[in-house]
Amino acid sequence: MVTARVVDLRSDTVTKPNEAMRCAMAAAEVDDDVLGFDPTAQKLEMEVAKIMHKEAALFVPSGTMANLISVMVHCEVRGSEVVLGDNSHIHVYENGGISTIGGVHAKTVPNNINGTMDIEKIVKAIRGVDGEMYYPTTRLICLENTHGNCGGRCLSVEYTDKVGEVAKKYGIKLHIDGARIFNASVALGVPVHRLVQAADSVSVCLSKGLGAPVGSVIVGSTEFITKAKRLRKTLGGGMRQVGVLCAAAYVALRDNVHKLSDDHRRAKILAEGLQQMEYFSVDLNSVESNMVYFDIKENSKISADRLCEVLEERCVIAMPSSSTRVRLVLHYQISDSDVQFALTCIKEGVDQILTGGKNGKIVQNLINVVPVSTV
Repeated sequence: MVTARVVDLRSDTVTKPNEAMRCAMAAAEVDDDVLGFDPTAQKLEMEVAKIMHKEAALFVPSGTMANLISVMVHCEVRGSEVVLGDNSHIHVYENGGISTIGGVHAKTVPNNINGTMDIEKIVKAIRGVDGEMYYPTTRLICLENTHGNCGGRCLSVEYTDKVGEVAKKYGIKLHIDGARIFNASVALGVPVHRLVQAADSVSVCLSKGLGAPVGSVIVGSTEFITKAKRLRKTLGGGMRQVGVLCAAAYVALRDNVHKLSDDHRRAKILAEGLQQMEYFSVDLNSVESNMVYFDIKENSKISADRLCEVLEERCVIAMPSSSTRVRLVLHYQISDSDVQFALTCIKEGVDQILTGGKNGKIVQNLINVVPVSTV
């Protein structure tokens, strides 16, 4: 049986565990992690804490839970307020969990196109206890690095340090949603611990750029992690022999960080190829890590939905992020030849749409593509 070649560019969350990960999972030494005795979970947590130069760490099932726990630990008083970007993952894609579960109010500040928020706007958004008769009290600022909705843009050390200084000045905490913090580190050429030095807590996703099948890690002070562990149990994130998952995550952390630079290089090649197609526009300067957003020009008679349908027929899977925009994400299981294959299919797909032609290589029900990226 011949298997169709499929180039999956929906997200870096779609990677499959490789042989090294599967072997590590099969051989993992495990125990009950809820009771605090799983040795493989402890090994992973200690390694991530060491890399981040933080005191302690905690493995959790997902990045959404990691962010929710972090916000709730810092905002223990119900009705507390967090300052965060209006286009941030926590605010847009995490089901409003910080409010519905955590009782935390979101004060949004506009994200700039590079993922930052203006420092003066952050300061203006902070509300102290002197206004608590009427307003929520600000207890936390959240940043996102890399910033997904802004195209995988990288927040610099200088910017993060400035936000950290603001947090200290006003006696509040700083959390970094570092779902792709290793991508930022590689892209900027800055050690990852330096990027998060100003943060009181960081969530690190291991199942995105690094390619683990499951899991995120929260890092922070020992006191912070003690509280986080209790909340993990409350939210149903306490798992027993979780070392089976942590073993694969450890392999991803060990083996795949150095591969991120290739993802970034291929993203630039992909962006440059798309820019050469007359019906698309790409901001090449925005391609800093492993994401490429491209816009469909007006009056082209092409929609993002239709383009993705045609690409699926050609075994290239992508997701629209709006009616006129598509996001493509590179990961370590996408090769140079895959990028060229995707570019060829996109060009042929456009020709098919504009001419009303048919593609003879239709793959039925290859996958259910969901609208708008949520990862």
